[in-house]
Amino acid sequence: MNIHRILFSSHLSRKIHTIVSTLRYSSSSNVTVKVSHVDGTPSIRLIGINRASKRNCVNHSTALQLLSAFQQFENDDTARLAILYGEGGSAFCAGYDLSEVASANISMPMKYNKEEPGPMGPSRMSLKKPLIAAVAGPCVAGGLELSLLADMRVGEESSKYGVLCRRFGVPLIDGGTVRLPHLIGLSRALDLILTGRTVHAQEAFNIGLINRLVPDGQCLEEAIRLAKDILRFPYECMNTDRISAYFSVSNTIDDSLKQEYEQGIKLIERVSIPGAKHFIENKQGRSGKYDDIK
Repeated sequence: MNIHRILFSSHLSRKIHTIVSTLRYSSSSNVTVKVSHVDGTPSIRLIGINRASKRNCVNHSTALQLLSAFQQFENDDTARLAILYGEGGSAFCAGYDLSEVASANISMPMKYNKEEPGPMGPSRMSLKKPLIAAVAGPCVAGGLELSLLADMRVGEESSKYGVLCRRFGVPLIDGGTVRLPHLIGLSRALDLILTGRTVHAQEAFNIGLINRLVPDGQCLEEAIRLAKDILRFPYECMNTDRISAYFSVSNTIDDSLKQEYEQGIKLIERVSIPGAKHFIENKQGRSGKYDDIK
């Protein structure tokens, strides 16, 4: 194991406080999703895929655990932002567990139902709160689709991306053909979808597939730092703008402008006027500074 990963893992274990819960899923008693929060910052929920020996591939049990973890995050008012990562530091998620597919021991309905879990778990959710994906190693096939659920992705220099399930005749059925074109454009998305090629971290950063590129062993640490930066701002205003941005992707310009205005105007008296007073009276946030905002 890379010495940076060892040091970082030791450092991080002192910072993370595991939430006490006894969740049980499906017919399996194996807990393969770790739910925790950053010590001193319970508003940042950490959701870790914990099948490192399988490169954090997701099987049916893990998918249900992931769905439950995200549902709990959505319904917990103390949690304001989540980070999805792969335990072990060497893989985010290498997709769905093909050994389960090969065994034909799975049953999937032929009709889509938004209320039912996706094969990867939470992939049919439209999250009400921000999500960051911290990516180390492979983020491919269904793993790539999981990462696309996030608002932002922090990738390590050795991380890899791609629709590698193309090789085995496994289709994208967890939002890959929907979210990928929205994120990087149809032309680039079709390149990945049709060729099934591996995209290395630098190219992923260049095309906007990942938002931050960091040295190996630092993706989770950087994601936590990014989360803390985001949560320094007035939360309701930030999240309202986030939701309006998503609304605009699948609606007309007029409808999107209406959504933006009608949701934003509700915040003026409650949030914006006090914020303006901080700027004028307390001289906070002047000259583009962020470090004096309280």
